[in-house]
Amino acid sequence: MNIEYLNKEGIFFMRFTKKKLMSAVLGTGVALAVLGVNGADVSAQDDEHPIFNYEDFPKTVSNDAEPSGEGELRIAYSSDAPFEGTFNWAFYTNVVDSRIMGYFDESVFTIDENQMFTQEGAMQFDIDEEERTVTFTLQEGVLWHDGVEATIHDYVASYEVIGHPDYEGVRGSTLGFSLLEGFNEYRDGEADEISGIEVIDDYTAVFHYEEIIPSLLSGGFWAYLFPTHHYEGLEVGEIAESDLTRQTPIGIGPYQVSSISPGESVTYERFDDYWRGTPSMDGIVLEIVSPSTVATAMQNNDYHYTIAFPVNQFPDVAEIEGVEWLANMSSVLSYVGFKLGEWDDEAGEVDYKPEEMKMGDIELRRAMWHAIDNETVAERFYNGLRWEGTTLLPPYYASYFDETIESPEYSPEIAEEILDEAGYEYDGDYRLTPEGEELEISMAFIGGSDVAEALANYYIQSWRNVGLNVSLYNDRMLEFNAFYDMVDEDAEGIDIYQGSWAYGSDADPAHFYGRGARNNYPRYASEANDELLEKINSPEAFDNEYRTELFYEWQELMREEMPVIPILYGSGVHPVSTDVVNFTVEYGFNEETALYNIGLVEEEE
Repeated sequence: MNIEYLNKEGIFFMRFTKKKLMSAVLGTGVALAVLGVNGADVSAQDDEHPIFNYEDFPKTVSNDAEPSGEGELRIAYSSDAPFEGTFNWAFYTNVVDSRIMGYFDESVFTIDENQMFTQEGAMQFDIDEEERTVTFTLQEGVLWHDGVEATIHDYVASYEVIGHPDYEGVRGSTLGFSLLEGFNEYRDGEADEISGIEVIDDYTAVFHYEEIIPSLLSGGFWAYLFPTHHYEGLEVGEIAESDLTRQTPIGIGPYQVSSISPGESVTYERFDDYWRGTPSMDGIVLEIVSPSTVATAMQNNDYHYTIAFPVNQFPDVAEIEGVEWLANMSSVLSYVGFKLGEWDDEAGEVDYKPEEMKMGDIELRRAMWHAIDNETVAERFYNGLRWEGTTLLPPYYASYFDETIESPEYSPEIAEEILDEAGYEYDGDYRLTPEGEELEISMAFIGGSDVAEALANYYIQSWRNVGLNVSLYNDRMLEFNAFYDMVDEDAEGIDIYQGSWAYGSDADPAHFYGRGARNNYPRYASEANDELLEKINSPEAFDNEYRTELFYEWQELMREEMPVIPILYGSGVHPVSTDVVNFTVEYGFNEETALYNIGLVEEEE
């Protein structure tokens, strides 16, 4: 499937009961240690624990028949949490909502396999580096689902909403916004409009920038229209919670929303006036399905496709009849974050104050990294479909990923030495702070998947093995949406948390670690970080060799300062029923596998 959505947040988590842990991790099935599991080559580490490589799987379905033009694609979204249901690109906060939106509202830009914007979408752009302008031209005849024609005013409105003083969402902190002339003054309430936006006609606008930077071409332009007429009469502060967003959202995609069961399911129907052409199916049904039952549901042919299929379950269900398994590297990085400050709403930036925070001592953080064995976690919990993380930039960005950086050696002995030398002395079973006070570390962790509880127990026990008293925040796993609310609000009592990011098309680390980024959940900042992030998006960084060097320097800086421990990179495995055609997990836009061309065929008896 080739859906153009540019999400910047996301998470994949898994939970395991203790009872199931040993059987799943150590006894995944002798029969799978063979070659050729539904198109994927399998290399076995041992007979009881097969190891897979995503590169051995196909990325596009093998069925090359013509779609019938009929039928309803049934999609399972594997999650133990209901979806939040904020179906507007300017206001959503998690990857589940973004995936749901991707079926009815699409980006106006397409991207290539290198995550760079191309000119095949509904919007074209022309950059004048000398004048520091970008001219955007929207195709005529692009219709909203209520039949109203989209105009360039709907694109301008996205910037006006995100920059509005009453806007409380998480967008607008990146240079793609702040370098737009007049955007900061508008956001601060000092101007009634964004002076850098010049509307030429109903389909054309010129944006004036203070600088033209590399990230504009890989996610720096806002990628979605805002249906101005749909929200007529609503104030900006009312949009996110309105029924127009949660019950009757509209878009410009090939399918339109026909009904929503809050938190549970969305039904879509074909939009015959889609600007690219007639969609190849009657509709789509997407339902939230528990990770514990989603494999069985696929086996029973209840669904054609599963989003976020739990990779740890793959060995047990690899031989499902009527299913083809696709795989590709994902942009996901899972990590342990340390709370090193708080968010300053008034200043609109991070208040970094490690000297006041429990996890502010870098030696404590360094010891905690040495104490965990992420390589074994990847193999035993995920059968090689996750692998050890080394830097905060995933290998998904092949041009910028520094493969020479290694994780600290897994060694509880080294961890103990570091803690001893830093003055964390034992008092009974656990260590005290260097000041002689009790050290209790509270960790927030999302529950709801097949291995989350076991992972949490593993990390907690690993740290306890070196004398650190770590326990779950409020002694329980957290629901997905509640977790992110608490982490975002810097809830009192959370010292560390285990999260994940699904990166979008732009590799710019400022989205997650910039001083002014609300998504900077560790609340980390430094002058060295500020300087590198600024250079990464300087005009000079159009020289890709120079920009690559800067990315390498930034990854090394994060390796040294450790506001976050990278845990795992990963790949997704995607079960797709064999009656689905024109479906791919390849990166970049391809007309043949675009959403409107995905279809169903009648399988032969």
